[in-house]
Amino acid sequence: MSFLLLILHNVWSRKARSLGSTAAVAVAVMTVVTLAVTSSGLEQSAASVISLAKADFTVAQKGAPDLLQSTIDAHELTRLRSTPGVARVVGVLVEIEHINADNPAFIEIGINPGDLPAFGVRIVAGRAYAPTAAHEVMLGWRAADNLGLRVGDRFHADGSWNTVVGLYSTGNTFGDAGAMFPLPTIQGYNRVAGIITLAFVKVAPGASPSVVAHRIDYGQPELTTIRTASQFGRADRDLLYLQAAVNGSTVLAILIGAVIVGNTMLLSLFERTREFGLLRAVGWTRRRTIGMLLSESLLLSLLGAIVGVALSFAVAAGLSALPALRGLLHPNFTEAAFWRALYTALGMTLLGALYPTARAAVLSPIKALSYE
Repeated sequence: MSFLLLILHNVWSRKARSLGSTAAVAVAVMTVVTLAVTSSGLEQSAASVISLAKADFTVAQKGAPDLLQSTIDAHELTRLRSTPGVARVVGVLVEIEHINADNPAFIEIGINPGDLPAFGVRIVAGRAYAPTAAHEVMLGWRAADNLGLRVGDRFHADGSWNTVVGLYSTGNTFGDAGAMFPLPTIQGYNRVAGIITLAFVKVAPGASPSVVAHRIDYGQPELTTIRTASQFGRADRDLLYLQAAVNGSTVLAILIGAVIVGNTMLLSLFERTREFGLLRAVGWTRRRTIGMLLSESLLLSLLGAIVGVALSFAVAAGLSALPALRGLLHPNFTEAAFWRALYTALGMTLLGALYPTARAAVLSPIKALSYE
C-alpha cells in the first residue's frame, strides 16, 4: 500500500473522529471567512459612496462612528474651499431611509443642482430640480426601475410627497439606486441646516492630490481625507472595529482549533502506539512516522477549510438577506478571504501538531510494542 493510500485508509477507518475534527475546523474557518467577506462587502459599499463624484479624494469627519454619520459644517467647508491647490469642492448630505421591505436602506443625496455636472450626474429623462424646490426629487434610473416610477410620478420620502422631475445616471450602481434632493431641502427635512456629510475635492491642474490632502489633514485635524478603501478606518470607526474583529477572530480560531486538532492527534497517538511501534520495528524512520501523522491532520484540516468556505457562502447570503442589511451588505469573496481560510486551517494544524509530533518523535519501538 502506498504512503498516500495508507493516509486515506487511516482517515477513513476512524470516521467519527475524522468527521469531528473536520467539523471543528469547518466552523472555525466559516466564522473567519464570513467575517472577512462581510467586512470586505461593507468596505465595498463605503467605497461606492466615496467614488460617486469625479473627485481626487473625499473629505469626511475624522473618527465618525459611521461614514454616513460624518458631519462637516459650513465653516469647515469654507476652509476646505480656501485650501491652496483646491479647485472645486462639492458638498453633499447623504441619508439612508427605509422606503419599503425591498428597499430598507435607500440612499438619499442632497446636492445643489449646480454641482450635478461636477458630481458626474447625467440627466437621462426630465430635468434637474430647482435649487430650493421643496417637493422635487430626481431618481437614479435603477431606483426608478425598482420602484416602478417615471418622471411626473410622486415619490414618498422624508415624511413628504415629492414629484419626480428627472431621472439620472452616475455610472455608479450604488448612486443610481438612490435619489437626489436639493441640498437645502434635505437639510431642512433632517434639521441639520448648513451640515453636509461628505465633501468631494478636485485639485487644481498641476497640483498634487497627495500634497493637497496632506494640507487638509494637518490644517483641519477634525477632518480626514480618503483616497482608497484602505483609508476608511480614518473616518469610519465601525468599519475599523469590524476589521479588528476579523483579525482577532482569525487568531482566536487558530488557537481554539489548535487545541482541538492537537487533542485529536494526541488521542490518535495513544490509540495507535502499538501500530507506530510496529512500523518503527519494520524500518519506518521517525520522520516518516511523524509525516504520516501530520499528513492525516493536514488532510482533515483542508477538508474542513473547504466545508467552512462553502458554509460561509450560505451564512453570508443569509446575512445579506436580513432586513437591516439588505442593500448595504454585498458579500465580497475576494482572493484574500480564501487565503485566510487556508492559513487558518494550516495554522490550526501546525500549532496543534507541535506536542503530539514531539511525543511521536521520541517514541521507542520496544516500549510502543509493549504498550497496553
